[in-house]
Amino acid sequence: MTDDDVRAAVVAERAELVDLLAALPADRWDAPTLCDGWRVREVVAHTTMPFRTSVGRVLMELARARGNVNRMADRTARRDAAALSPSQLLAALRDNVEHRWAPPGGGVRGALSHDVIHGLDITVGLGLDRRVPPERVAMVLTGMSPRNVAFFGTDLSGVQLRATDLDWCHGEGTPVRGLAQDLLLVVCGRRLPSGRLDGPAATRFSRRDP
Repeated sequence: MTDDDVRAAVVAERAELVDLLAALPADRWDAPTLCDGWRVREVVAHTTMPFRTSVGRVLMELARARGNVNRMADRTARRDAAALSPSQLLAALRDNVEHRWAPPGGGVRGALSHDVIHGLDITVGLGLDRRVPPERVAMVLTGMSPRNVAFFGTDLSGVQLRATDLDWCHGEGTPVRGLAQDLLLVVCGRRLPSGRLDGPAATRFSRRDP
């Protein structure tokens, strides 16, 4: 798999998200996603921040957050989501489908991970029936190092994640089965709607029904 292959997947993922968001009713931009405390508008503000913000401004925001990347991301996403309309946020994504941004140290695979994961935060959170192409999810999963997995701080002890649509598994222990895209969300610390995972330990990574 070459960087050009991954770059093409980034462009395809963003283009598909543009189409999905363009068809989203206005009120759904205020619906919650799998990112705790973030609506659709905050997620899109976060994913488009690198296109709209200079490196110098990012460093300044990071300094304001005392070096805490997550605090900076939350603060800027909430601020930009309040300042920009859905049409402006959508335009920021549409105009940058081919943007070559990549997270520091992450390269093009990091960019793909960023877009795929946050796209799933939106679609799974809203209950939309979107399947990311399995080969695209495989690029993300195979590109994850132990350090990447550790970054999310998810407790995966005692379980083995097994994809039902890819030849992929992770860990040892009680099986938790599901689509590769859902298991990717588990790795990232998201709690999924009930029924998306299967196995004795599935409820450990699922949300309780209201």
